Amino acid sequence: MVLRILAIVSFCFLPLSQLIASTYDPTQRQDVSDFIDEMVREKKMDREHLQNLFRETNKRQDILDLIARPAERVLVWHEYQKIFITLQRIDGGKKFMTDYADALKRAEQQYGVPAEIITAIIGVETSYGGNKGRHRVIDALATLSFDYPPRAKFFRGQLVEFLNLTKQESLNPRLPMGSYAGAMGYPQFIPTSYRDFAIDFDGDDFADIWTNPVDAIGSVANYFAAHGWLKNQPVIEKITKLDKDSALPELRMNRFNRLTLADIKAAGVQPTNKNLANNLTAIPMAFTLPDSEFYLLGMQNFYVITRYNHSRLYALAVHELAEALRK
Repeated sequence: MVLRILAIVSFCFLPLSQLIASTYDPTQRQDVSDFIDEMVREKKMDREHLQNLFRETNKRQDILDLIARPAERVLVWHEYQKIFITLQRIDGGKKFMTDYADALKRAEQQYGVPAEIITAIIGVETSYGGNKGRHRVIDALATLSFDYPPRAKFFRGQLVEFLNLTKQESLNPRLPMGSYAGAMGYPQFIPTSYRDFAIDFDGDDFADIWTNPVDAIGSVANYFAAHGWLKNQPVIEKITKLDKDSALPELRMNRFNRLTLADIKAAGVQPTNKNLANNLTAIPMAFTLPDSEFYLLGMQNFYVITRYNHSRLYALAVHELAEALRK
């Protein structure tokens, strides 16, 4: 009787999302059953293992709510900046750079990506490993694969890669925790990013981005190098003059069409650095402050940061945190 009472009390204190969650029982959902058939047929996975896994996988309404309203879509720059550019995050970054100085130096030498940029990515993503996510990856990816039509195809691909990953590395797919979008570990790699860019940077034959910050450092550097990071080149350039009738309305839009500096200047935007070659490409941008706007040019390395997260706010936060750590 005592054990039963304790069980009831514990159940009562579960999060509401877990109390009302339904499982992806393949005997009850044709789409899940079809997915399992596909994985058995094309990936040679064990049917019974997958059936048991999905019977224990939960549909999470809180995940659907979160993906419908990400911070990058609802905040402006000064609000976003307050979240990520804090003394606590700067101090945490300084400690991380001290603790893992050797790995950061080696990554910078091998990949050309500055130690402060690598650190800032890990700082913005997970506060240097302090917050790697509170959702089971299998729950997040299943929820978004089967119950989020706008991006179901994308997340179905991530679910396939996650199952491949756990099979290849002999991991229990029920255990990894991550973000509401299924991003994992110190650098918050989605499964396809893990497949393509995660590396073993400490020589133990396992690319462990979950518990090993050295592997995370090498993996972030590898990701940036693969996406075209230019060593010793700027991330942003300031704009000193913006003509009143500038022909660049996309300044205020979240777009990533890079223009040549010749075209940017012709449209009425003048960079501070007058020595920049006209054939360089950049993203002209406007960021909102409480009572005004400020303007920047996002150079190639800014664009590379947006390959990690497509938000301009995110990329600028990474740059500002890196600058604070560098200084």
